[in-house]
Amino acid sequence: MTPTEKIWHNGRFIRWEDAKIHVLSHVVSYGSSVFEGIRCYETTSGPAIFRLPEHARRLIDSARIYRIDEAKIGYDAAQLAQAMIDLVAINRMKSCYIRPIILRGYGDIGVMPKNNPIETYLACWEWGKYLGAEALTEGVDVCVSSWNRNAPNTMPTLSKAGGNYLSSQLIRMEADVNGYAEGIALDVNGYVSEGSGENIFVIRDGKVYTPPLSASVLPGITRDTVVTLMRNLGIEPVETNIPRESLYVADEIFFTGTAVEITPVRSVDRYKVGSGTRGPLTAKLQEDFFGIVQGRVEDRFGWLTPVPAAVEV
Repeated sequence: MTPTEKIWHNGRFIRWEDAKIHVLSHVVSYGSSVFEGIRCYETTSGPAIFRLPEHARRLIDSARIYRIDEAKIGYDAAQLAQAMIDLVAINRMKSCYIRPIILRGYGDIGVMPKNNPIETYLACWEWGKYLGAEALTEGVDVCVSSWNRNAPNTMPTLSKAGGNYLSSQLIRMEADVNGYAEGIALDVNGYVSEGSGENIFVIRDGKVYTPPLSASVLPGITRDTVVTLMRNLGIEPVETNIPRESLYVADEIFFTGTAVEITPVRSVDRYKVGSGTRGPLTAKLQEDFFGIVQGRVEDRFGWLTPVPAAVEV
């Protein structure tokens, strides 16, 4: 990670190296944070943040689920969105990854967090392709993980919470140890859920399937983006339970997410997916997606928020 100059903390810009928390902050012991991952793309008209209002809203929603309301944060979604625009501008980024974090800070050390202060940080830095640049064209080899996603009513998967990603770490580490780029988790009923940090789509005989939110998946913003692009092509994806074995007979599979964008899967558990290369629908969706985010085609859905020239603070 290459540091940038400034990080936003509770309404003011501080130096990157000054963004520190106490080791006994509540978040360290209990994972009590919510966060977002947002990409700012270099377009033909300058930097632009992808689906910023939706990300800011999900951040506030995630916090609310954990009883951190806007009054405790001190900022609403629109104010945090503007702060992220300012962050990219002050750091003079052409493109970057943005990480907003809302966490419970230093105070009481018990599980009950009501007396712990709420800290909000916004950071950005350059970050390339999550699974490697070649993954977008060649696809990735993945496995079905031995680790299942949480059962309903255990930990809320609609919240993008730091503690949820302990599960993701286990999935990703197990995949890595066994020679795979990523893992796919099943839900408590044994149906396909999602990757360690990605939603998943499965294509068979021209039909597109994706797990429902009830399968313990995060309501991905890139997932929603792809659904919109497919509908624009006249394809209506089906939200349904997907048996594990469907992965082994699929014509195409791809991941979606802010980090992976739209990444094809070329094999699952050593079963080749389709021809073992990026499929035609995946390629078409990538073409439409990158055309918009790079400013090469009209932003007909209003997904890009332009970032103005650098500001001084």
